[in-house]
Amino acid sequence: MSDCLAPISTIPNAVAHTARLRPDAVAIEEDGRSLRYGALHETARVAGRALMALGVAPGERVAIWAPNLHEWIVAALGIQMAGGVLVPLNTRLKGGEAADILGRSGARALICIGEFLGVDYPEMLRGHALPALRHRVILRGERKGALSWEAFLARAEDTPEAMLDARIAALTPDSPSDLLYTSGTTGRPKGVITTHGQNLRAFSDWSGIVGLRPGDRYLIINPFFHAFGYKAGWLAALLRGATILPLAQFDAETVLARIERYRVSFLPGSPTLYLSLLAHPRLDAYDLSSLRVAVTGAASIAPELIRRMRKVLGFDVVLTAYGLTECCGLATVCRLGDALQTIANTSGRALAGVEIRCVDAEGNDVAAGEAGEVWIRGYNVMRGYFDDEAATREAIDAAGWLHTGDIGSVDAAGNLCITGRLKDMFIVGGFNCYPAEIEHLIGTHPAVAQVAVVGVPDARLGEVGRAFVVLREGESMSGEALLEWCKARLANYKVPRSVAFMAALPTNATGKVVKHELMALQARMCA
Repeated sequence: MSDCLAPISTIPNAVAHTARLRPDAVAIEEDGRSLRYGALHETARVAGRALMALGVAPGERVAIWAPNLHEWIVAALGIQMAGGVLVPLNTRLKGGEAADILGRSGARALICIGEFLGVDYPEMLRGHALPALRHRVILRGERKGALSWEAFLARAEDTPEAMLDARIAALTPDSPSDLLYTSGTTGRPKGVITTHGQNLRAFSDWSGIVGLRPGDRYLIINPFFHAFGYKAGWLAALLRGATILPLAQFDAETVLARIERYRVSFLPGSPTLYLSLLAHPRLDAYDLSSLRVAVTGAASIAPELIRRMRKVLGFDVVLTAYGLTECCGLATVCRLGDALQTIANTSGRALAGVEIRCVDAEGNDVAAGEAGEVWIRGYNVMRGYFDDEAATREAIDAAGWLHTGDIGSVDAAGNLCITGRLKDMFIVGGFNCYPAEIEHLIGTHPAVAQVAVVGVPDARLGEVGRAFVVLREGESMSGEALLEWCKARLANYKVPRSVAFMAALPTNATGKVVKHELMALQARMCA
């Protein structure tokens, strides 16, 4: 396959295409079990026929609630082959949260792990009324009233191959492929509808830009329920004919061992992932020479971290990208050959066919380099929020621009620099402060591994910044010393007024810092 893939209309057609080109190439390898591309295609067809036998109709939603496993991919492809809409559920959800999404999405079937990390997932749904949910399928276990994975696949015998072929043939690039619910960090999660054609175009482009290629061995730590693990994860790997190596739970030593054992070449993740590997006391005991490409998504990444990723971990390529669920998870990406400062300080340039603007409160474009709200327009913008026309109209204006709520600037070369979230911004004595800008500066301190800045109440100035800092292993410093360092490098209103040192920052399943937990911690400290 070349960097420019031939246009393919739907995800089922994409897996069929790769299976024809590379039937004997290993598609998925998990704990010693291998599934080749030809077998993946056939097994996904069995899952699709089984779903049809259960009565799943075109356009109906089917949910998956499970960690990164090979069955997750088979089930997802089966859902899409049957004309269904994939609804991934976050494995960190509690029973009531999962039931809320299952209910509001109208999911007809749920494919669910039996137990994970000591939690009985089916049991968490006990007592929740889900009248639309007709069938439950249990992965790696059995539960009363539910089908085991094996029994589910056996139901495929009730659906002729020709009926599945007709379902696949009826799909178009505009058919909905998935319904991903937003994280809900700023309110009730909303369901984002995107289509087969949108996702294929975005991640065909992304995979070519970042250099994912046939035969790459892609360790996917990012969860499949998130666009980073699903679309930039196994879907991108499938498009390129790479080998998918799913990891159900992050552990630094496990990752290091798998890099060595499976000769991992492609390893995207959050900055937290790479910091954890670099801080591991037995890092030098592992052979990491197979590593080639890292792709991360963050407002900024310290240049020193990029240097260490290249020098210590051995990556040839380190790139950054930006996106949100409402635009298929992708809008901009750095390119091969970009300067270190571009990669560290920006999220790269827009994909072909995608426009980026930064605007003021009145919707007027700001000058290059000036901060404004990031707006996106293009083929990647969602079809809307599921069953929520009002929220859709609020997010996408009449001209088709998606109002992201992110604050950023675009430089003269078209590179997007994310400064923060509108909702994260705090005002110090009348001056706007964007946490990402302050975090980026503090992150360049040689003793700092991670930092998060939030606004806290102040009697005189209204709000001031508080920095929560994780030091690099073996380093020590006082909060006063760090603040003095900041004063020489930041405008006085941007300098945090206090520092809290932590062993680790609270993060969600994708490695993003959960700032509301830091704000809650701050509130408890002040109580």
